[in-house]
Amino acid sequence: MQSSVDKKPGVYTYMAQWPIYSLGWSVRRDKKSRLAVGSFLEDYSNKVEVVQFNQETLDFSADSRLVFDHPYAPTKLMFFPSEGGMNPDIIATSGDYLRLWEIHDDRIELKALLNGNKSEFNSAITSFDWAELDARRIATCSVDTTCTIWDVEREAVDTQLVAHDKEVYDISWGGIGIFASVSGDGSARIFDLRNKERSTIIYENPIPDSPLLRLEWNKGDPKLIATVGMDSNKVVILDIRFPTTPILELKKHKTSVNAVSWAPGGGGRHLCSVGDDSRALIWDVASHALRLDATVEVDPIMWYASTAEINQTRWSPVDLDWIAIAFSNKLQLLKV
Repeated sequence: MQSSVDKKPGVYTYMAQWPIYSLGWSVRRDKKSRLAVGSFLEDYSNKVEVVQFNQETLDFSADSRLVFDHPYAPTKLMFFPSEGGMNPDIIATSGDYLRLWEIHDDRIELKALLNGNKSEFNSAITSFDWAELDARRIATCSVDTTCTIWDVEREAVDTQLVAHDKEVYDISWGGIGIFASVSGDGSARIFDLRNKERSTIIYENPIPDSPLLRLEWNKGDPKLIATVGMDSNKVVILDIRFPTTPILELKKHKTSVNAVSWAPGGGGRHLCSVGDDSRALIWDVASHALRLDATVEVDPIMWYASTAEINQTRWSPVDLDWIAIAFSNKLQLLKV
């Protein structure tokens, strides 16, 4: 995979008409290898496009009717988190608000705009996570220091928490009613909705006054959480049984890490990280996590070099062999 050539076997490229920042995989079994990509334009008007990859012909197809305008650049995209084809075909996006969009064969329509602001001023939503085990719930985080749990069936706020002392940059479910978040205050915290008054700090950035920007809970091995600090070349792996001290630090990126994504199955062994060094690194975390020694130098088991800084990565939730990355105006699928 050490190639930056688009035509290399195992690397398949879709070129959008604008720079890509956000991406998401469809979870439905009847819509395999369908993805959504969101633009990163400095204008108010941005775009989200749904594209289909054919694993037999190894080609992408796009339909101009399945592109919609989005206010500001979407910070995250997620499809309805269920494999069943009888569930509604919905995509959620975040930006100035959380929005739900319904996908039809020939169009995509806005289904709901969810506004949890208690004043006339809205605070940008930096990220969100749609609960796999309870698809009624979406957790959002915001620059106003809050995390909000939405009941998407009622299209209403279920719970809103002041979660941190500064902006909250990322959020991830770890089980039913349990989520983690990271913030500009440099902390990673776990919340349990059964006790909303308390949170547990599981990690603090050792660099003073430096935010934590990214966090993803390992759905395949819920002991593990990955987090990334601002301008950091390290991915920090935490074991929630041993708070405050990382069990691993993955330090082979040459510049800032921009995104991480756990493999969904296989006992949560593998993690992909991407960064400004134009590389996607794939790690076998499980083989090192038992050592509980963050000083161990860990090498990736695989790596891929692109032609520009990689903004985003998402591991396919239904096909363990496929990873999506986004850089410049390109969506690339890597067969691993």
